[in-house]
Amino acid sequence: MGGDSGPAAVVAGIATSASKNPEIGFVLNGPRDLLEPLVSKRRVLSGRVEYRDAADVVTMEDRPSQVVRQGKNTSMWSTLEAVRDGSAQGAVSCGNTGALMALSMIRLRKLPGVNRPAIAVLWPSRNPQGFNVMLDVGADVRADAQDLLQYALMGASYARNGLALKRPRIGLLNVGTEDHKGRPELKQAQALIGRFTDVANFDFVGFVEGSDIPGDVADVIVTDGFTGNVAIKTGEGTAQLIGDLLREAFKFSPLSRLASLLALTSLNRLKKRIDPRRVNGGVFLGLNGTVVKSHGSADATGISAAVKLAFQLSKSGFSEKLAQRVAYTAELSQDAGAPSGSATDENRKEGRA
Repeated sequence: MGGDSGPAAVVAGIATSASKNPEIGFVLNGPRDLLEPLVSKRRVLSGRVEYRDAADVVTMEDRPSQVVRQGKNTSMWSTLEAVRDGSAQGAVSCGNTGALMALSMIRLRKLPGVNRPAIAVLWPSRNPQGFNVMLDVGADVRADAQDLLQYALMGASYARNGLALKRPRIGLLNVGTEDHKGRPELKQAQALIGRFTDVANFDFVGFVEGSDIPGDVADVIVTDGFTGNVAIKTGEGTAQLIGDLLREAFKFSPLSRLASLLALTSLNRLKKRIDPRRVNGGVFLGLNGTVVKSHGSADATGISAAVKLAFQLSKSGFSEKLAQRVAYTAELSQDAGAPSGSATDENRKEGRA
C-alpha cells in the first residue's frame, strides 16, 4: 500500500506474476474494500488471492521508530505477520525501506549470530551469470569489520542459491585495489574475510573498485549501506540517462531515425539487458524469513520481478540454508584467530548453503 503508485500497480504486478507462474498464490494486506475491486478486474487472479484487512498505511515520510510503536494496524505490519505465522512464505513491499527493515527485525527477528541484516541486490554485470550480488545497499549506513565479514558470508550463500555459483568470488569495495588504501575497518575486514575462504567455500579477490561492480572480477561486492546505496542509485540514474540520450540521438535527423529502426532489435535487447525493473528487489539477508524490498516507484514489471525473486528464494529454502550457514560460522566469525573446521565438514552440515 505504501508504494508511489499505490495498490493498482501492485495488483497489476501480481497479475503478471500469476499469468507466468501457476504455483504462486498471494496474500494482499491492506483495506479490503479498496483491494477487492482492483483484483476482480484481473481474471487471472480469480481464486488465487487472500486478503488481510489492514486499515492503516506506512508512508514514505513516516519515521521507522514511529512505525514500530504505532504501526500494528498497517499493511506493512500485517504483511510481515503473515510470514511470521507461516501463511505466507515471503513478503514483498514497495514501501518505506527504513520502516520495513525495523519491523522485519522486530517481527521476524535476526538470525542467531547476525549483528546487522543487509540488503542485497542483483546488479547487471559482464559475468557469465549476467548479474553480480551487491550488499549492503541501505539496511545500515555503518559497518565495522565484523559486519563486513558477515555480509561476505551471507552474500556468498545468496550467490550460491540465487545465481547457482558453486564457489562465488567475493570482492570488498574500496577506493583502490592496493592493500594500503582504505579506512581501518576495511583493512581489518580484508584480513578477516581472507581467513574464511575455505571454511565458507568462496574465493576472496581482495579490494575492488566502483568500476568492478558491473564487471567480471567478482561475483559478490561487499560494502557498507551508505556506500552501497549511493552506488546503486548512481548506477540506476546513469542507466536512465543513457537511455534518454540514446532516444535523443536517434531523433536528431531522418537518417538517425531510420538507423534506429534498423537497430530496433539490438536496442530492445540492450534495453532489456540494463532495465533495472528486471532485477527490482533487494533481499533482506539475516532474518528469519524472506523479505524483498521493491522500489517505491516500481511499475507492474518491477513488482512482478520482485515477486519472482521472493518465490524463487522461498522455493529453494534459502532462508533455512542461510540460517545454517550463519549458525555454523557465527562462533568462528567472532574469533579473530584462524577458523577451525574444513570446507568439507561445513558443506556437509549446511547442505552446501
